[in-house]
Amino acid sequence: MSVRRKLFVAMCSIIIGMCALFVLITQFVVKASLDYLDWADRSREIGALSEELMRYYKRNGESWTGVEQAGIERALPADRPDAGFALLDSQRNPIYSHGNAELERMVGLGVFRALEQGRHTIALLYYYDTEVGNVNIIRHGITSSVTALLTFGGLLFSIAAVLIAYFVSKRLTAPLAALLPAIARLGKGEFGVQAPVTSRDEYGTVANAFNSMSAQLQRAEDVRRQLVADVAHELRTPITIVRGHLDAMQQDGRAVEPERLLPLQDELIRLTRLVDDLHQLSMAEAGKLTLERKPTDIGSLLARIVERLGPEADSAGIDLTLDVRAGRTVIDGDPNRLMQLFLNLILNAIRYTPSGGSIRLAVEEDPPDGNPARLRVSVADTGSGIEPEHLPFIFERFYRTDAARSRHSGGTGLGLAIAKQFAELHGGTIEASSVPGQGTTFVVTLPLPASGEHTI
Repeated sequence: MSVRRKLFVAMCSIIIGMCALFVLITQFVVKASLDYLDWADRSREIGALSEELMRYYKRNGESWTGVEQAGIERALPADRPDAGFALLDSQRNPIYSHGNAELERMVGLGVFRALEQGRHTIALLYYYDTEVGNVNIIRHGITSSVTALLTFGGLLFSIAAVLIAYFVSKRLTAPLAALLPAIARLGKGEFGVQAPVTSRDEYGTVANAFNSMSAQLQRAEDVRRQLVADVAHELRTPITIVRGHLDAMQQDGRAVEPERLLPLQDELIRLTRLVDDLHQLSMAEAGKLTLERKPTDIGSLLARIVERLGPEADSAGIDLTLDVRAGRTVIDGDPNRLMQLFLNLILNAIRYTPSGGSIRLAVEEDPPDGNPARLRVSVADTGSGIEPEHLPFIFERFYRTDAARSRHSGGTGLGLAIAKQFAELHGGTIEASSVPGQGTTFVVTLPLPASGEHTI
C-alpha cells in the first residue's frame, strides 16, 4: 500500500471513529440527562395503583381473573380525570386497561412499573395521563431528534472530512510522488537527474538533498571517466614514445649511444612520477599515508623552495619573493610532505604566470579569536587566473581548467589534489581565489602548537 493510501486510510479511520464516538457519547449523555430529569413525578399515583393491584392479586389466589370488576380505578387521582392505566402480563399481553387513551398510547408514553412477587414479575403496570404523555413525547422527541441530527451531522462531517483527508494526503504526498521517478532513474544509473522542488518544507529539503547527491554522483562519474581517460593517455604517451625509440633502435641494428637513451630516460622518469603521484594520492585519500611528524619551520622550508626554484623563475622572467611576517613558524608536521605541498603550488604558479609577472609567498599568523592559532601561507601569482566555474573543481584529480592543454604545458592535474590531501592530513585547509586575467591566490592554513606546547 502506498504512503498516500496509508495516510488517507489512517485519517479516515480517525475521523469516522471520532464522529461515531461523539454521536454515541452525546446520545448517551442526552438520554441519561432526560431520564434523570423528573418532569412529571407520578410515583405516588403509580404506587397507589400498585398496592391495590397487589392486594387484589393476593386475595384472588394469585390470579388476575376478574380484575376489571375489582374497582382498581378508584385508586386513580380524583383531580386527574384524564388519568388511566394499563395492566399487562409478563409476556406483554393485555390484562386490563382503564382510561380514555388507547392501550398503545398508554404503553408507549406511560410511566412504567413492574409488579413483582418474590423474584418473579407477575405483571407490567403503565400509568398514563395527558401531562405524562406530553412530557414523554417531548423526551422521546428530543432523544430521537438529537440522534437524527447527530447522525446526519456526523455523516455529513465524515464525508467532508474524508474529502479533505483525500486532498490533504494527496497534497502531502505529491512531492514524494514527484521524487520517486527521479529516484528510480538514479537507481538505473542515470546520474545527474534532478527532481522538482515544489515546497520549502521537509520534502523540499529531501528533494534538494537528492538533487545535490545526484549532481555529486554525476560529477564523480565524470571524474571517474576522465580519470580513466587521463590515466590511459598519460600512460600511453610515454609508453608509445619508449616503444617507438626501441623499435627504431632495433631496426637500426647499430650499437646504442648513451645520448640516444636520454629521451627514454625522460619518459620513464615522467611515467614513474605519474605512478608515484597516483599512489600517494590514493593512499592519502584512503587515510593510509603515514606522516613522519617532527618540528618543521615553515619559513625555512619555503626559503629552501625559493632558493631551489629561483633559477627556474628567473629564466621565465618571473619575480619570486618570500615575506615571513609570523612570529611563530614552527609546526608539528612531515617536512617531506609539506615540501611537496608547497612545491606543487609554486610550480603551478610558475607554469601559469607569464614573463614579467610575479609570485608572492607570505607567511602570517591568523589571530586566534577564541580558536586555536593557525599559520597562514599564501601563494599569490599574477598569472592568467581561473574562471569562476572552474574554482570548485581545481582540487579534483586530473582536472584541467583548459582541456586543450597538453600534459607538458598543463600538467596531469594531480598536483593540486595531492596538495589538498597533504594539507588535510596535517589538520589544515587549502583554498583558492582568483580573478581571471589578474592572478590566483592559494591559501594554506596549518595548526600551530598551543602556547607553551612543545612539539616532539
